[in-house]
Amino acid sequence: MAGSGMAGLAHGWSIQVRVIKALMLRELTTRFGRENIGFLWMMVEPMLFALLVSVLWRFAIGTHEHGIGIAAFTVSAYIPIVLFRHAVNKTTGVFRANGSLMYHRQVKVLDFIFVRFLIEFVGHMMAYVVIGIALWMVDLMPTPYDLGFVLMGWFYWSLFTFAVCVILAPVGEMSELVEKFLPVTTYIMVPLSGAFHLMAWLTPSARAMLAWSPLVHGMEMMRFGLFGHAMTPYYEYGYTLKVSAVLILLGLALCRRVRRNLVVE
Repeated sequence: MAGSGMAGLAHGWSIQVRVIKALMLRELTTRFGRENIGFLWMMVEPMLFALLVSVLWRFAIGTHEHGIGIAAFTVSAYIPIVLFRHAVNKTTGVFRANGSLMYHRQVKVLDFIFVRFLIEFVGHMMAYVVIGIALWMVDLMPTPYDLGFVLMGWFYWSLFTFAVCVILAPVGEMSELVEKFLPVTTYIMVPLSGAFHLMAWLTPSARAMLAWSPLVHGMEMMRFGLFGHAMTPYYEYGYTLKVSAVLILLGLALCRRVRRNLVVE
């Protein structure tokens, strides 16, 4: 009995992997086509924006801020910020765009959200690695103090981003106003993310208030992994995980409700 159960689980997993791959290929072809650099634009676009912001900060502030290199500081902030904005903005309307695929029993509504998030995550992670290596080669990016903390910070940041996507996808299906106000809302999230300042630079009261933002903890981990003891990190291991888990559970319930009312064309 146990063997048949494991075989069924493995079979179901293999089907789900094939579904995700097929949806990813469809999404990539739809968004980027088959000409020019195609899906590599996922990586190039955030790289160009990050470099532009880095250059502007270099002329506005100088080479260092509080002993930390401006180029490394801005790039390490801007690419995660763009990941959050792009992933969240791409989530709205995902059910309407893929409603025809719901005829297939193997395709779940959560697959659409996960695929769009995964595409954005891979593209921005590639951009982060490539631009980081390029800046490191010209001595503008430090050798990571602790690569494990960098990866942990990325995990926390990405998990919360995905949780927000799981919430917004069904909510956006319920009301078109979400799609209209979302771009403005994501800009408001920038100062709440800890991307363009360190928690150590704030007053204790401001630091305590900003600690309520789940994104800050992932950013502080990333920054500590890069800069080490050049900064004093402020983060909690469990807070972002708890908030993300609650959002995902709520989002799954909303997805189930939307699926029942979704008109398959």
